[in-house]
Order: sequence, then structure tokens, then C-alpha cells
Amino acid sequence: MKNSKFALVVVMLAFFTMGFVDLVGAASNHVQADLALTEAQTYFIPSLVFFWFLIFSVPTSALMNRIGRKNTVLVSLVITLLSLALPLFGKSYYLMLIAFSLLGIGNAVMQTSLNPLVTNLISGDKLASTLTFGQFVKAIASFMAPIIMTWGAVAAIPTLGLDWRIIFVIYGLIGVVATICLYFTHIEEKPIEGKPSGFIDCFKLLGHPIVLLCFLGIMCHVGIDVGTNTTAPKLLMERLGWTLHRAAFATSLYFIFRTIGCFSGSFILRYVSSKVFFAISAAMIVAAMVLMATGQSQAMLYTGIALVGFGNSNIFSIVFAEALKAEPAKQNEVSGLMIMGLFGGTIFPLFMGFASQAIGTVGAVGVMAVGALYLACFTLKIKKQ
Repeated sequence: MKNSKFALVVVMLAFFTMGFVDLVGAASNHVQADLALTEAQTYFIPSLVFFWFLIFSVPTSALMNRIGRKNTVLVSLVITLLSLALPLFGKSYYLMLIAFSLLGIGNAVMQTSLNPLVTNLISGDKLASTLTFGQFVKAIASFMAPIIMTWGAVAAIPTLGLDWRIIFVIYGLIGVVATICLYFTHIEEKPIEGKPSGFIDCFKLLGHPIVLLCFLGIMCHVGIDVGTNTTAPKLLMERLGWTLHRAAFATSLYFIFRTIGCFSGSFILRYVSSKVFFAISAAMIVAAMVLMATGQSQAMLYTGIALVGFGNSNIFSIVFAEALKAEPAKQNEVSGLMIMGLFGGTIFPLFMGFASQAIGTVGAVGVMAVGALYLACFTLKIKKQ
């Protein structure tokens, strides 16, 4: 199994499992409905998931230096499989917190190691487009999750008694296949030159201005991502009086357009500079925030959700590639720092939860708008290709 094309297919299957973490937004709304949680308690669930990126991302870069990128991805897949198994034993609040914590830990390890693993198969000017295609594959898992959960909740599946939790069975089986395929796939990894960096050396890289700005860009990207797939259904329920099952499509709509954006972006980035495409994407997100903050009709809200989905689809890949190019000799360490930036998925929902509880969902949108404005300003720092 030394064929590089086959190896890339297997890696893309791993990207699909990376998308499992995005089920947390829709799942938190189902947990809220089942357990009658407050807004703050509901937003705490995705916040907890992404908290672990702060703790495990940089240590994972050190683990990669010790056992290799492929083996580190395998470790992440095992942790992810465990997280998917726990909800099958019940749906108490604390059991869900433990399961989603493990999902966050597994995803932190996976995102830190999987993106650099791609550089062993693809390099140069094709890296950003390949990472974007990986995000496209990831987005397929993301937009399927709310649909599967809604189907499970409505169908109630009496033989299994799992309602919306059927998602954990389906994604668990896919995760097993991904783990087995990657284990038996040979991927040649480049040896590390010189002494591997320690924790302090990793954090020193934040002294490089572009690395720091990329780190903040990743925080804003994931904050908007997690925030939208949690807030979008709430906007429709609050302003249009829809039920949760009807409003849940808003999350799928976001991921459908994010999937379209990732797929088209993987080709567009081969012909259009990252700087121009990033500027267009950031402008879409800013426009989306205006529509989501002011929209009172289904058309306006759907347009805003679609715009933020498409606009946010390529932000991660472009920012991540910029960071890797800034420190090519320290890609493991830079990857750890960038994935630590996914901690923004904790910071944003926490503030959004308090803002939403105080003044309604418009407050949550206002918090995301701050991140959108940062991304618009970050465009000036991207190098022309």
C-alpha cells in the first residue's frame, strides 16, 4: 500500500472523521431539549469540547516528534472512537460532557497531526488547495450530522432506542474503517532535522508576528464556525417561531454551503491568489453577520447562514498554510500552535452564551461579528502568491 494516491485517499477518510467534532453544535441543542438546559449550560457544551485544544495541541506536536505523524493520528482516532461509544450508554448531562470532552481531545490530537501528515504527500503551491479539499471532506461529515440526528429523533428507531444518538453508531463504524485503513497504509515521513523543539520553543514561535496573527485568525474562524452551527437554529426559533426539529436544518444549511465552499475553493485556489480569495471570503462573513443580526424573514436568515458557511469554508486552510510557510523548518510546532487556536471554539461560545442570555441571539451574533472584522483586517497580512 505504498501508492501515494491511495495514501491520500486514506488521509482524506481521516479528514472525514475529523468532521465528527462538528456534530457538537446540533447535539447541544438536542441535549438542551432533552434535559431542559439554560442557554449558558447549552453553550458550555461546545465550549468544553474546544477547551481541550488549548491543553493538548502543543503537547501533540511534541508527541509527533517522538512517534511520528501517522501514529499520532492513529492515537487520535482511538480516542475519538471511545468518545462516540459513551453516549450509547445514556444521555445524562455529565455523561455527555465526558463524551464531548473526549471528542474534543481526540480532535485536538487529530487536527494537530493530520494537517502536517498531508505535507508528506503534497507540498509547494498545491498544499493550500489540498488542505482545502480535506476541509471539504471534513465538511461532508459536518453537514450530514444534523440531518442524521433529526432523522433519528423523528424516527425514534425503537429497535435501538437511540433517538438522535444514532449518529454515534454511524460515525463510530466509519471511524473504525478509517482507523484500520490508516494503520495498514504506508506513509513515508521526513526525518526531523536537529533537536526536536520543547514546549517553550513552540510558544516562542508566537513571537513571529505572522504566526501570532495566524493563531488569532484560527481562533476567530473556529469561533464563528462553532457559534454559527449552534446559533443558527436559535435564530429561526426566536424570530420565526419554529420548532427545534424544523430549525435544525439551519445547521445543515451552514455546512452544505461550507462544503460547497471547500470543494470549489480547492480548485479556485489553484488559479486565484490566496490573498484575493481570502478577502472575498472575509467580506462574505461580514455581510452574513449583518443579515443574521437584522434579518426577520426566512430568506434573509437563510442567506446570512449560507454566506457565512461559504465564506468561512476556506479561512482555516489559507491561514494554516500561511503559518506553515512562515516557519517551514518547524511545521510540527507551528501546527500545534495553530490547532491550539481552535480554543477560540471555547472563548466565543462562552461570551455568546452570556450575550444571548442577556439580550437574545443578536448578542451572540455580535460576538461573532468581532471575529469577522478581525478576519477582514487579517487580509492585509497575507502574502501575494
